[in-house]
Amino acid sequence: MRVFVTGASGWIGSAVVPELIGAGHQVTGLARSDASAAALTAAGAQVRRGTLDDLDTLRSAAAASDGVIHLAFKHDIAFSGDFQGAADADRRAVETFAEALAGSDRPFVLASGLLGLAPGQVATERDGREPAPAQAGPSARMATAQLTLSLASRGVRSSVLRLPPTVHGEGDPGFVAALVGFARANGFSGHVGDGTNRWPAVHRLDAANLFRLALEKAPAGSVLHPVADEGVPTRAIAEVIGRHLGLPVAAVSPEDAGERFGWLAPMFAADSPASSALTRQWMDWRPAQPGLIDDLDKGHYFHAASA
Repeated sequence: MRVFVTGASGWIGSAVVPELIGAGHQVTGLARSDASAAALTAAGAQVRRGTLDDLDTLRSAAAASDGVIHLAFKHDIAFSGDFQGAADADRRAVETFAEALAGSDRPFVLASGLLGLAPGQVATERDGREPAPAQAGPSARMATAQLTLSLASRGVRSSVLRLPPTVHGEGDPGFVAALVGFARANGFSGHVGDGTNRWPAVHRLDAANLFRLALEKAPAGSVLHPVADEGVPTRAIAEVIGRHLGLPVAAVSPEDAGERFGWLAPMFAADSPASSALTRQWMDWRPAQPGLIDDLDKGHYFHAASA
């Protein structure tokens, strides 16, 4: 297949692209910088220059493709105070892809999120399926995922992959790397409250494999969970970080979490376990990479270069 991928040079995209190429697909990646373009070329992909705001570029690239994987999201502005702006840009992009793919039965795979889907319960692929209008704040991204699912009725083989808060692996620039940074800054490795709240997790290579499977065979309107660890207690994460950094492990009260964990505090305090049992059954997906704790114990999150 000729596959157009947004976010193709990002943390997850840079694993998805070789996964696709290794399976015989031709990949064109969206690149907003020379560095991104060079990375895609080195990986064996073709380059389409542009950004998420270049809707004409997105439309024409999708129209020329046999399928689209949409990984890009403006995380830089989302976590610096303008989540709504990031969510609005994401929705416009999805609406543009919908126009280009409608009636074609071609696949459209959207990356979304799991955090907060069913607080305190083990979320399944059947949760969060109720149609909802576009909303403000973090709920807006869930509404865009629901819009994607509705495209099944418009002749698009749409699927949504709800990613856990940590998609880990060597070179990870995300939440776990941030926790390591906060531990260094605080002088201790912390967790919020008693640390029994749980985070699901997946290695990025296992996630990439599921994105390919979704592109190739997910039925229209599918919700899939790329989850290997159903729920790792955040205290266990803090303990591994503390051990590798030689720092004590300490509880942080919910009231003080913002001071100690900054922008990450609300997410690190969330209890959001999730199952992938149905995904494994439907897609014959079998995570093969290390789980989060084993990956942390490999030590690459603690190299001096990541300090």
